Amino acid sequence: MSRSDTREQIIAAGMKCLVEKSFNAVGVQDITDTAGVPKGSFYNHFESKEALGAEIVARYGDNETRREILTDPNVPPLQRLRRHFERISARFEDSHFTRGCILGNFSAELANQSALIRESLQRLYALWTKDLAAVIAEAQENGAVANKTKASDIAALLLDGYEGALLRARVERSRKPFDRFMKFAFGQILV
Repeated sequence: MSRSDTREQIIAAGMKCLVEKSFNAVGVQDITDTAGVPKGSFYNHFESKEALGAEIVARYGDNETRREILTDPNVPPLQRLRRHFERISARFEDSHFTRGCILGNFSAELANQSALIRESLQRLYALWTKDLAAVIAEAQENGAVANKTKASDIAALLLDGYEGALLRARVERSRKPFDRFMKFAFGQILV
């Protein structure tokens, strides 16, 4: 197995373990067992579990599918935004709301514990907000959204609300928080 294959296996296993459990509940041995590689291989690729966590956050943010949905010029901007949130919500509903979002999970668990991961999360929040703001600005330009609030502020509010809805959906094991989010996002905010 090549060095890059081993690294990718560790990242995939880390993502799986950390999403299913939590950062503090998973050890390096759990990750390497899931990856099917010796524990020493982990340290050939990552200085620490914290470094792997930061890498996972970066990978999570570099989601091409999310970006393709948001930037598809053949679909009106509000429809792109709706599809974006519906797609993400469907993934969590498919897991019966037992899995969370790395962004929300790590924010709650690690923001005060790891400066490295907090900085990675800040970059991800900024990137995702920027992607949402671009679509909202486009909708404002073509008149689909009359709300004159800065697109970046609306995007931040939507992302904050969505992450809150996701946390509550996990607690309630229900899609009702997503439905409320969509109702208010598209019926009150994006008008």
